[in-house]
Parts: sequence; C-alpha cells; structure tokens
Amino acid sequence: MVGKNIKIKVRNSIAFSNKSPLSVIAGPCVIESKQQTFDLARKLKNICSKAKINFIFKASYDKANRSSINSYRGPGIDKGLEILAEIKKNLKIPVLTDVHCSYDVKKVAQVVDIIQIPAFLCRQTDLVVECAKSGLPVNVKKGQFLAPEDMLQVINKIKNFNNNNISLTERGTSFGYRNLVVDYRAIEIMKQFGYPVIFDATHSVQKPGGLGFASDGDSQYVVPLAKAACAVGVAALFLEVHQNPKKALSDGANSIDLNMFKDMLDKVIKIDKIVKGLK
Repeated sequence: MVGKNIKIKVRNSIAFSNKSPLSVIAGPCVIESKQQTFDLARKLKNICSKAKINFIFKASYDKANRSSINSYRGPGIDKGLEILAEIKKNLKIPVLTDVHCSYDVKKVAQVVDIIQIPAFLCRQTDLVVECAKSGLPVNVKKGQFLAPEDMLQVINKIKNFNNNNISLTERGTSFGYRNLVVDYRAIEIMKQFGYPVIFDATHSVQKPGGLGFASDGDSQYVVPLAKAACAVGVAALFLEVHQNPKKALSDGANSIDLNMFKDMLDKVIKIDKIVKGLK
C-alpha cells in the first residue's frame, strides 16, 4: 500500500486524505446538556468557517470507560443521538461519535457520519466488524498498547466486509504508569497503509488515572504536539474542546478552551500548507 493516498468522503461534501488540506474533528468529550453542546458546536463551526477548514463535530453519548463508577458518563444513547441528529440537521455539519458496544452500532449509524472505535477497543473484533458492516467511514484510534504496524490487522478486519472508508488515529502510547508519550514515527508508519491518519492532540496529553479517581492531563502541551503532528503531515486533527475545561464533566484536564482552539488553528493551517505544498 505504500504510495497510495486514499481519500475518505464524509456526507459527500467533506473529503480528507493525508495529502488534502487539513481537516478538524472537534467537540466536547461527552454531551453534558443539549444547550451546552449546541452552543459549542455552533461556535466551533463559525471558527472553522472563518479559517476555511473542514469541520466535523464530535461528542460522546456515553463514556463507558470512565475511571470511577461515580463519574458522569453522558445522557445515554437515545437522548445523545437525538441531540447529535439535531446538531447535524440544524447546523448542517457532519457528526462523529464513538461506540463501545457492537449492539449500539446499527442505531448510531442511522444518525452519525463517522463511527469511531475507541483506542481501548480497537482489537475487539465483534465491534470492529459491526462498524465495518455499517458502510460508514470508520475512524479507529490506535490502542495505547499497540505498535503502529499492528493497525494493519485492524484495517484488514474492516476491509474484509467491503468497507474501505477507514481512518486511523494516533493518540499516544503508554509510557510507564499513568503517562503517555507520542512517537511521531507512528504517524509515518500508519500513513504507509494509504489511509488518512489523524492526530488526537488532546488525548495524547492525557494522564490515564492520574487523579486516582479520574484521568489527569497536561493541556498546555496540546498546541506544540499538534504543530509537530502537522509538521510530520496528517489528514486531520482531533481535539476535545470545552467552553470551560475546568468545569468539564469528562477529560477537562486535557481539553482546550475555545480561545486556545482559535489561536491554534492559524498556526497549524500554516504548517499544513507548507508541508503539503498547498497555497
């Protein structure tokens, strides 16, 4: 597959590849309320529109992998999908959400434009197969425990069900306990498979279980890591954004606020254009 540059189409309007102009996937870790989610989606869309960059909104209806039994997980699949469907329709933007259970996939596929498989679950064959059968683009996050070369087997599982709409996301690798490190060679290795490679700049600064009862993070490093990924060359950036990260109900420690998001876009777009030879 070396040398191929597969382009993934989303809603027949947005297409991204490793050689196309940078796209952005952004939104809160989890849906906290309808109003908060709509407000954030609208503001992110406006920022991306002004920056002339393709935008896909992301949010989870259920975070099934929280550290504590007492942590907020989200509104659930029915209410969550209802909110995502309204955002998609009213704001006219494509939406992405993650699935943790194979039996959620059919219901999710009726609403979203991209289905995402979380890093912890990238080797769960039944889940991968159900996502592949949906026919929708499938974004798979590379497990913190996997070598980038191992993602080729995940690709083969999806392709086995005649779905070639695949993207891979780098989100850091376990580095001892409660810490992650980004090996930028992984981006280049996965790009050799031909499919779009996305960089998750916010989960890459996460400290899993760092607070004991919840994850911690170093959001001050999001921008430099994102700039470095664009210097290597990626199809898109994945970012968790919140109006007030300190009050976020999930992943606030590694999320960025709207002001940081806006300032960062200008920087990464310039780098992306230079690296890809775009005007």
